[in-house]
Amino acid sequence: MNSALLVNIFRFIVFLAIQVVIFNNMNFLGYISPFPYILFIILYPVNSNRSSLIFSSFLLGLTMDMFCNSGGIHATACVILAYYRPYIFKFSFGLSYEYQTIKLNDSLTPERFSFILVSVVLHHIILFVLLAFQFRFIVDVLLRTLFSSIFTIIISIIIIYLIKPNRR
Repeated sequence: MNSALLVNIFRFIVFLAIQVVIFNNMNFLGYISPFPYILFIILYPVNSNRSSLIFSSFLLGLTMDMFCNSGGIHATACVILAYYRPYIFKFSFGLSYEYQTIKLNDSLTPERFSFILVSVVLHHIILFVLLAFQFRFIVDVLLRTLFSSIFTIIISIIIIYLIKPNRR
């Protein structure tokens, strides 16, 4: 088996376990619900097969839906994020994406931050729109998206720095 495949399987299991055990039980002030499990989609290798990313994102979201009893909203948000990930890369990195010289585990640059920001906001807006599914809750959707995105970005950056390999 390929070492990249083993790393991705390990990330899938670890991010899912951390989300289910720790972060699913957090709900601050009714508006802040962190979802750092999407780091699996964000940190997925750039030059890997896109269909395997979309399929594994569907499995990740479906598993989250089973634990959260949420009826498919996590799977939908994860698949949409995985589908639009190359476009977000192109928006954030420009020509660096064309040559696939991107490593998200390196130090935080404005390009990496914008990629994480756009990815998290896209996932959260889809998730909370599908959760509310009524136009009269638009303010609630926007508040949840804003606060949860901020909290998820902070947690995601901390996790990225914790798993970043040391260079000597």
